[in-house]
Amino acid sequence: MFSVNRGRPNPFTIKKPRSVPPGETGEEAAFLRLLGQEQSPVTLKLVNGETVSGWIEYYDERMVRLTRADAPNLFIYKDQIAYIAESENGEPA
Repeated sequence: MFSVNRGRPNPFTIKKPRSVPPGETGEEAAFLRLLGQEQSPVTLKLVNGETVSGWIEYYDERMVRLTRADAPNLFIYKDQIAYIAESENGEPA
């Protein structure tokens, strides 16, 4: 049989390596900064299933400070947070 490519690889079957996604896009910091500036009420769901509500007053690369009106403030390690959701009036989302 006659081959058009004559030993060259078919360009439609060559797989290009995928680029590795960046470890940090900056979106997390922007989101936390916005929540802190607006003192938006948030609910944090922890990996152990517990939920806590308040507003984010401070954050860094490892932890978040959750300020609560009627309970002690909390410093929570980010690896213990399953997700952060905005909530209305501090009520759990």
